[in-house]
Amino acid sequence: MDDTLGRRYKRSLEDHEGDGTEESARSLLFRGRKLSPIKNVILRIGVAAATLVITAMVVYFERACYADGGVIGELTWIDSFYYATVSLSTTGYGDIVPICESSRVVNVLVITPLRFLFLIVLVGTTIEVLTKKTRTEIRSRQWRKKVENHTIIIGYGVKGRSSGKALLDAGYDPNTIVVVSPDRESCDLATRDGLVAFVGDGRQEEVLKDVSIEGAGQIIVATNEDDTSVLVTLTARRLAPANARIIAAVRESQNADVLRQSGANSVIPTAESAGRLMGLSVISSEAGALMEDLLDSSRGLEVTERAVTKEELSMSPGDLNEKGQIVLAVIRNGITHRFYTESIRFLEKSDRLVVIKYNREEA
Repeated sequence: MDDTLGRRYKRSLEDHEGDGTEESARSLLFRGRKLSPIKNVILRIGVAAATLVITAMVVYFERACYADGGVIGELTWIDSFYYATVSLSTTGYGDIVPICESSRVVNVLVITPLRFLFLIVLVGTTIEVLTKKTRTEIRSRQWRKKVENHTIIIGYGVKGRSSGKALLDAGYDPNTIVVVSPDRESCDLATRDGLVAFVGDGRQEEVLKDVSIEGAGQIIVATNEDDTSVLVTLTARRLAPANARIIAAVRESQNADVLRQSGANSVIPTAESAGRLMGLSVISSEAGALMEDLLDSSRGLEVTERAVTKEELSMSPGDLNEKGQIVLAVIRNGITHRFYTESIRFLEKSDRLVVIKYNREEA
């Protein structure tokens, strides 16, 4: 480990030890409809007003069964709204009272539930927080019980969000992709993208355990600093299953070996990769456009790994070219044969293929 990365790693470790995430602040976030504060206030006012109007209408249409200061059946609309207001707010001055059995039954069966609704609206903020917290806890427990072989993305900047989009484009279930970030805004962005999010520091064991890393299939480390990536990778490799793949991004290529030694299966040098792509675009604009097309799954060409189909058994990899797919590699018995060497003459049932295909639906 070079001196610069070593110093930054040590500082990151000290920050990690001294800046723990509070237990109450860590929580799983799921996609859901969110109202702006203004819309939320308008909705509450609308519910309260509707409750008041309904109660006033009920009282006015049964005014013959109400007495105002001993006078029966002389209630006006103003009197009805006055009675509705003092009744729903539980003030109840007693100057207007129901005197018939029918009006008293209506008070019990109709006005009393409306009073509860009115009070709920008044104290709705507290109830909403408690209800939301309870609902989130229930969904979190259910998610942890069911999820397995899921994907954890640590960091949700440009790299993390692009990784999540690539997985969604590949058909991954959004509920099996969980984003870990200490930034609440990033987690909110992840839930808007349809993913599960967890507010917490990916360097902490407790946080990774909360997202069930012991059952994860893939961990993507997409933090902004290489020293943080090293610490996250070390922690993730120690907690994750032995067969879980860890893919980490690195800003400086000289730190790639450190990440591999920390337990990363694949290391992507983001800055150098972008620089090479730009250089390739200068050397050959068509080659650069082709690589850009391959990186964008929403456009024509797409690189994907898949199993061999029944129709392809006993076929040679070259035969697939006629079906609009270019075979880049054949994975057999855990060994990758790039460009299907002469040892791969015919495809077998257990083989997996890495191919370039043309996505006609999206192109």
